[in-house]
Amino acid sequence: MMKPKRFIYLKKRMAQHAGLAIAVACVAPPPFPFTAVISAAAAFAYPRIRLLAIVFVMRLVRFSLVGLAAIVWGRKVVRIAESSQFVWAMVAFTVLCGVGSALSVVSWVRRSRGVSPRAI
Repeated sequence: MMKPKRFIYLKKRMAQHAGLAIAVACVAPPPFPFTAVISAAAAFAYPRIRLLAIVFVMRLVRFSLVGLAAIVWGRKVVRIAESSQFVWAMVAFTVLCGVGSALSVVSWVRRSRGVSPRAI
């Protein structure tokens, strides 16, 4: 699917920096493409034991930091989430998302029927 020269370059770069790419993929939150990075490392024959060790250590770091944040700020976050201002902000955001989704669907349906969105 790619030129051989580009493939060789990519394989060389992956061999040099795959560990860093895997580490970043492990600590980055979704929607970072964790699976794509792991798949690429495996496809370029990155040593499996090293890959698993990096994933283990970096996920341990990530979730330890998340747990520490929950211990330090957890009660404050829950207090904010239970406030009436937050609840109403989430209601407004949900309505906004619903209206935006409905407008998108209407636009897609009209486009699929050949009606220009400008004619609306």
